[in-house]
Amino acid sequence: MTDNAGEAGPRGQCFCMGTGPELFALLKKLGPDTARQHFRNARIEMLKGFRAIIDRRIEQLSRPEDKKGATIVVE
Repeated sequence: MTDNAGEAGPRGQCFCMGTGPELFALLKKLGPDTARQHFRNARIEMLKGFRAIIDRRIEQLSRPEDKKGATIVVE
């Protein structure tokens, strides 16, 4: 017997392996809007964290490269 949870049609298994629909059902059962608001805020904070990481990397790549080596005065 095979478990069809997580299948995404003829292409095979979904990345979430069936967890997505289960989590969605769980969130619907949480009831209070305050719990849903906490999860929404957590998603926003995660995205802000990713944005900070990306912004830092862009800043690093945008800096002009330092010249390597030393200048020697020749007489």
